[in-house]
Amino acid sequence: MQRKPPEIVAAVDLGSNSFHMIVCSLSNGKLITLDQLKEMVRLASGLDKNNILDADTQQRALACLERFGQRIRNFPPESVRIVGTNTLRAAKNAPQFLAKAEQALSHPIHIISGIEEARLIYQGVAFSLGSQGNVRLVMDIGGGSTEYIIGSGANPLSKESLHMGCVSLSNWFFPDGKLSKAAFDKAVLFAEQQLEPIETRFQPCHWHEAIGASGTLKSLAKVLQAKNWSNNGITRAGLELLAEHLCQCTHISELNLPDIDDERLPVFPGGLAIAYATFKSLNIEQMTISEGALREGLIQDMLGRIYDQDIRAATTQNIAERYHTDRQHALRIKQTVKYILDNVTSGKNAATAQQAFITDENGHQFLDWAADLHEIGQDIAHSQYHKHSAYVIENGDLAGFSKQDQTVLAAIIRSHRRKFSFARFLNLPTPWNEYAPYLTLILRLAVLLRRNRHDEDLPPFKINLGKNKMSLKFPSGWLAQAPLTHADLAQEADYLKDAGFTLTFS
Repeated sequence: MQRKPPEIVAAVDLGSNSFHMIVCSLSNGKLITLDQLKEMVRLASGLDKNNILDADTQQRALACLERFGQRIRNFPPESVRIVGTNTLRAAKNAPQFLAKAEQALSHPIHIISGIEEARLIYQGVAFSLGSQGNVRLVMDIGGGSTEYIIGSGANPLSKESLHMGCVSLSNWFFPDGKLSKAAFDKAVLFAEQQLEPIETRFQPCHWHEAIGASGTLKSLAKVLQAKNWSNNGITRAGLELLAEHLCQCTHISELNLPDIDDERLPVFPGGLAIAYATFKSLNIEQMTISEGALREGLIQDMLGRIYDQDIRAATTQNIAERYHTDRQHALRIKQTVKYILDNVTSGKNAATAQQAFITDENGHQFLDWAADLHEIGQDIAHSQYHKHSAYVIENGDLAGFSKQDQTVLAAIIRSHRRKFSFARFLNLPTPWNEYAPYLTLILRLAVLLRRNRHDEDLPPFKINLGKNKMSLKFPSGWLAQAPLTHADLAQEADYLKDAGFTLTFS
């Protein structure tokens, strides 16, 4: 039975410069913005040279998240999406911070890759602009990274994320707010170096209009318009004048720019350097500004999940096709997994916490994706293919998947055959560290029972799954007529015994 869509949804973007939250009502698939919150936390400023997030910055961030959490604490899980970006990708102590941050928000936080961030930014921009047919270049300067996307309509066609942002460049080239022409030239040169590998693909011959998103580019547009250096968004000529003005100052306090608040000022020089370098390298003459950005993209992505248009399902199918998997066999595995899950949920078998979790819709999704993708490694090498499959899943750019999603899915696929160890799951995010092993056991059993890759029906069998044991009961005499399956089950029992798990069958 399809669940009723939530009436209110929320998205939170834990950026390297600012934290943003948007809350919307949802009625008949239409969104109405109810609330928007933004705080400039400057998370990237708290990273030291060893990529450790310092205590003061963590406390500043957590205080903000406590305020955000008050607004969304009682929202149902499926109505909230929270993502972390570049700084939380880079911070070595991110797991410790995230545990406290999730407690403040009462919802899980997912770290997304730069490419996934780019995809979501484009979705937010496309939503705010409507379904115009022009091919667009979208740019978003964040605190620690800058994203570039070429897309048409709602579809991103080319995506890049570069490791430079307004906070990081301001810290590196303009420490303590000191300004000079030499420092600005060095910052621009650094940005141009980062752009060099992608500049050919993002030239104007590949797009018709340039769109800017998020705070830095909005601030630049406001300043240029207030100074009468540009009358429609950001122009290259306007940036030239602004850069010339900045280079005549020795400190940010001398900039005296209209329409820029005190919180934005310390990161303004780095943002200007990135924009100036981008306009030069990509030959941009004019850029208009969009109201939509990452948080709006998150809302759109969430609607896809709510209304059964989850981009992750499409991504899974695309990867399966790319790696030439046996689609018919994947379907057999999914059918067998469903039979096992239905059996586990029946009657007294659904009593334990892990059984309740693995039979939840979320558990079903991951098992379906694992069934589709567990053999992609065979396109690389048959030997140890499960390891190749897991590597691709964990390290690839998978649209719609967070880094945590990919880590969980990779762990399940990595463990779907041969040796099994509960220790392999210990570092997964909660609650997957506890429940993913049981999802894996179900996938292992389905793969084993379908090892002959035939379409004939399996006999009805019963399964009991406990914390440390699993028992299977087949119709009388069936195993005697299936000696290969009997041998496979015996070998599986040995694998699981080494992991402290008991498998019995009759």
